[in-house]
Amino acid sequence: MIARGLRGVHDAFSWLTVLPLPQPRGEFDRARGATVIAAVPVVGAVLGLLAAAVAFGLSHTDLPSALAGVTVVAVLAATTRGMHLDGLADTADGLGCYGDPDRVRAVMRSGDVGPFGAATLVLVLLGQSLAFGALTADSRWWSLALAVVAGRTTATVACRAGLSAANTDGFGALVAGTQRASIAVWAVLLLAVAVAAGGWNGGTFHAADAVRAAATVAVVWAFAWAFTGHCARRAGGLTGDVIGATIEVATVLTAVGLLL
Repeated sequence: MIARGLRGVHDAFSWLTVLPLPQPRGEFDRARGATVIAAVPVVGAVLGLLAAAVAFGLSHTDLPSALAGVTVVAVLAATTRGMHLDGLADTADGLGCYGDPDRVRAVMRSGDVGPFGAATLVLVLLGQSLAFGALTADSRWWSLALAVVAGRTTATVACRAGLSAANTDGFGALVAGTQRASIAVWAVLLLAVAVAAGGWNGGTFHAADAVRAAATVAVVWAFAWAFTGHCARRAGGLTGDVIGATIEVATVLTAVGLLL
């Protein structure tokens, strides 16, 4: 069990980041896909700490907070190869087209970025940049890290039991419907982290902010549940693109929610 979990963490980092790790070996089946998705929040924790460290460093320069936010977003995109951003654009184009699930899947798999995808990318990246910049200006490093972590935890929600894959091949076919216990585990851990990170501001713990942070991640998870369900209905099942889109949208929603 421990060995399988460690392999899942290794696989998740090797596929979802640019870390120079040895490439995964052996057969990749649904059982292995399940361990990868369960480990995605671990990747999110590392990326969140990286984003917070970058923001902290930039706060000691004369760079405007908005540009600091842009830099954080750029670092995250470079570290993850922009993988989730590609899924966001494809999902937006698929949802924006008219037609049956076959048509939606064809648009999502075309590889081209259409008007819906381009507009969605601009809005989400702009929202993340401004929100991260505002959190940086307020010295809310832990809240910034929380937003990145919360976004990655929604991968488990997207791959929950009950949602089948839209295609017989691709990443979605390997991970759709594989998550059960991990959802509950990460939900509890995320709420605990939200209370701690959201309430810590300016060297003082604020109970009201902690409650608002916990409420924010709860709402974001509810959104992720509804959004992935809607995408599955439109596309005839879950795809890897939908997972990436959910992560990116959940990240910006969490960051904005923490600023309210």
